[in-house]
This record gives sequence, C-alpha cells and structure tokens, in this order.
Amino acid sequence: MGFKTYTCPIAKKCGGCEWLAVPYPIQLKRKQEAVEKLFTRIADEDGAQIESVRGMEEPRAFRFKAATPFAPGKGGRIRSGFYAAGSHRIVRCDECLVEDPRARDVLNSVARIASDLHIPAYEEDRGTGCLRHAVLRCGYATDDLLLTLVTNGPQLPREKRFVKELREAHPELSTAVQNINERRTNAILGRDCKTLYGSGIMHDKLLGCTFEIGPTSFYQTNPAQTEVLYQLALDAAQLHAGMRVLDAYCGTGTIGICAAATSNEVQVTGVEQVRGAVSCAKRNAAANGVSDRCAFIRADATQYLVKAAKTGEHFDVVVMDPPRAGSTPEFLSAVASIAPERVVYVSCNAVTQARDLEILRAQGYRMELLTPVDMFPHTKHVETVCLLTRQKTKASRDHPSPSDLSTGYATGSTSCPR
Repeated sequence: MGFKTYTCPIAKKCGGCEWLAVPYPIQLKRKQEAVEKLFTRIADEDGAQIESVRGMEEPRAFRFKAATPFAPGKGGRIRSGFYAAGSHRIVRCDECLVEDPRARDVLNSVARIASDLHIPAYEEDRGTGCLRHAVLRCGYATDDLLLTLVTNGPQLPREKRFVKELREAHPELSTAVQNINERRTNAILGRDCKTLYGSGIMHDKLLGCTFEIGPTSFYQTNPAQTEVLYQLALDAAQLHAGMRVLDAYCGTGTIGICAAATSNEVQVTGVEQVRGAVSCAKRNAAANGVSDRCAFIRADATQYLVKAAKTGEHFDVVVMDPPRAGSTPEFLSAVASIAPERVVYVSCNAVTQARDLEILRAQGYRMELLTPVDMFPHTKHVETVCLLTRQKTKASRDHPSPSDLSTGYATGSTSCPR
C-alpha cells in the first residue's frame, strides 16, 4: 500500500473527511494506536490478541448512502451539498470522492428540478418551506437505487410533474419515497413515508444474503467493509449445528441471518425495539430461506435479556451490536446470567465498548481477540469486533463490580459519521 493522498476541492469547507490529506497507511496506523491505547491493558491481563486494523485496498467511492440538505438560494434557486464543518451553511458539491459515483448527480438533480418547479426549500430558522433533505441509497451488489425526499409536511407541490421530470432525468432510479418530517430537529428522517413510485424499497446483498432496505432502515453505508466486519463476527462465533444464537440490537437482522445462512441447524433469536426493523428482519429471513431458524422479537434488548435470565433461558453465543452509547449494565449482567460460552461484541464506539468489557470481565468473561475495522476512511472513526469467552473460574476480585462501572452510561445513541 503506497503513501498516496487524495484531494477534494471542498475538503476544507466540508470537513467530512477530516483526515483526507493524511496518507491512508498513516490513517490506519493512527486508528490502530487509538484502539491499542484503549485495550492493551485488558489484552495484557487476559492474554488476548489485538489484531491489525482491516483497511481498504482503495478508500474511494465506498459510501453507498449519500444525503444532502436543502436551503433557499438566490433567485429562487435551491442550494444543496454538505453542511460546512460546525455549521448549517451549505457547501455545494458536484462530486464526492468517498460516495458511490451515481449519488451526487441524482441529489443535485432533485435541487434543480425542485427549483424549476418552484417547490420551496425548507427554511430552518423559520420552520417554513417544503423540501428539507434528500437521501440516496445505492445497491452494492445490485443496481437498485432508492431515493428518499424529506418534506416539511405531507404535501409535495406539483408532485406528479416533479416525479415525471425526475424519472426522465434519472431512469436508473428504482424507486422514490417521500418521508415526512415536521419536527424542528436536526434529525433528517421522520416516521411517516409515502411511496412516490416503484416499490418503496430496494435490495442489496451481504455475504451472499439478500436484504430489503427501506427509507428508514438502518443499513451500513460501507458494504464492502461491512462484509469484513460481519465475517469477523461469524468467525469469532464458531458456529456449529445445534447452537442457539442471540442477535441483540439486531436491526433488520443482517448479522443473525448471515449466521443462519452460514451454518445449517443454527437457531437465531434476534431482538430489536424498532417495529419496522423487526418486520423487515422477518421478511429478510424468509427471502433467504432461513425463517424456520430465525425468530425476531420486538423488545428492548435489556428488558428482553433480563427476563430471559430470570426464566432460565440459555444461548450458546451472544452477538451484540449496540448503538454508539453502548450497552447497559443490566444487559451485560444478564449476559453473564445466561452464561453463553462466547460473546461477540461488535462496536461502532470503542470507548463505550471498553467500558462495557469491564462489566463482562468482572463476571467471568475474558477477552480473547479484538479486531479493528476501518469502516470510514479519512475520518477518526473505527469499528471493532471483540470475542470474549466464559471462564470456568470466578472473576478476579481485582476487577470492578457492575455497580462501580455504571457511571458513564447514557440512554439513546448518537449517530455514526455521515
């Protein structure tokens, strides 16, 4: 891997790729060092291995989800692009180094067509106007393209004309959806959706499994590295026939379904609190022929596992992929109560993961292996996959108790990089 650096005409204004001027091997070295700083003590105490960060061969065009805000511009035109770093001032973007090349042209076309049809952009300070954001999801292993238009209310002025011109400009679009968000919030998406044309969903593949993606579905933006991440998790789980696997914080079931497809006779229980995601997970299981071995339950992960522990439920492996805020002391204590042989902890925030590991270690688990994965090149962000195994002896008295570690836990989550 050479010491090539990349250039972007709006890099300094946009701020999204904060490490773009840093040679990629140096980026990976920095991420490795950051992970080792957090986990070396634990690894040394447990005799664990911290593997080298898994980077990309070519860290370009890896984002298969792209978005733009809209705002009123001069002469009735609509501005689109990225928010400048630390502000809501829009920086125009004609093409983006890290996005799928199909994406930015479609997003800019939305602004152009809406301007021509005098569809007003949302005015953030006043809470008026119509068009707030557009989000485009691109298939990684398919040609599907799903466009979501976020509006400040249920009405999209001149909707039929807008859709007609959009389809003429971009016949490659598979489907378009209107998402309604009337809240005065920084959150892009609202809860309600209306299909403008097509099926309202798209499909993509990971590790040979097909997944349905809707306008509000969580789906990783870097599918190539997601396959690396998931394969590491499956390898750590060491699946074999007859095993019961808990997929906690399962979203639309991607990890659990890949696990069921990898090993026949593995039984998977997925737990997720978002109703739409659970419904989608069930359809995904059916589409991949594993619905007889995958059960998806709508529940808060902590509440579900605490109850399961009280009723004597058992799982051989727990795979957990919590939000950036991490898990909870109650969930982690319940994991120890049901006593799986292996815990595979996938994390998008190594800081909260390191915190959570202390509770698991205090209750008899030992870290065996930790692998960083670079999901977002040119940023400081790094994801990790950690394997823990249950020890037969009692946890060391030197390890803190769960009550000592409960500080620093927060409800909710913050988003991963854009």
